[in-house]
Order: sequence, then C-alpha cells, then structure tokens
Amino acid sequence: MSFENVRFTKNHEWVRFEQGSDVATVGITDFASGELGDVVFVEFPRVGQKVKAGEPMGTIEAVKTVADLFAPVSGVVEEANTALNDEPSLVSESPFDQGWLVKLKLSDRAELDKLMKKSEYDKLVGKD
Repeated sequence: MSFENVRFTKNHEWVRFEQGSDVATVGITDFASGELGDVVFVEFPRVGQKVKAGEPMGTIEAVKTVADLFAPVSGVVEEANTALNDEPSLVSESPFDQGWLVKLKLSDRAELDKLMKKSEYDKLVGKD
C-alpha cells in the first residue's frame, strides 16, 4: 500500500485522501490496533454528524480496554463502516483496508497539512 496520500495523528489515527476529492477515509493505525488487542465493538459517530479535528468522535472497545476515537480532521461524517458491527475484529486484522472506520467530507483540507507523514509517524512509534 502506498502511503503518499495518508496522514497520521499522534493519537494513532490515519486519514487517507485522494487529490481533488473532499472525502477522506479514517481509521486507526496498526500500532494502535496492536496496543488495543482484540477489538470487540466500535461506536461510530452518526452519518451527518459534524466532527472537529482532535476531538472524540466515537470509541473502540477491546477485550482489555476502551479507547476514544479522535477525529484527525474536521468535517461531516459521510459513511461509517457498518461491516464492523458484525466483524469488529477487522479493525485489528486489516486496519488500513477492511478495518477503516468512517469517511468524512472535509471542511478544511488544509488541516491535512498539519498531520504527520508516514516517516514522521514511524519515528513517533519507534519504527524509524
């Protein structure tokens, strides 16, 4: 997978965007899924809900803990990955593919520039 159009937060969320599109896909990183362990439930923001960068927008429940899901960018929730209702383990098994969480319509594309590139994130988690 190419990480050219993916940015990361210090809270271990990722956001994937396409040039020219105002919709971005959000998930948690493989580092975060490894720290959480087996995910058993995901609480999504509702479709149409406005979210603000850095603020909680849901939770991820694992066998041993519950963690907040933070919005990496501001926008409006366009879609939630409802497949996770039946298979929440996809968050752990495939965090960058089938385990994505929500799609957001960006309200300020410039916020992407404030997030980390893959090399910066790798340094944060000690993978450099």
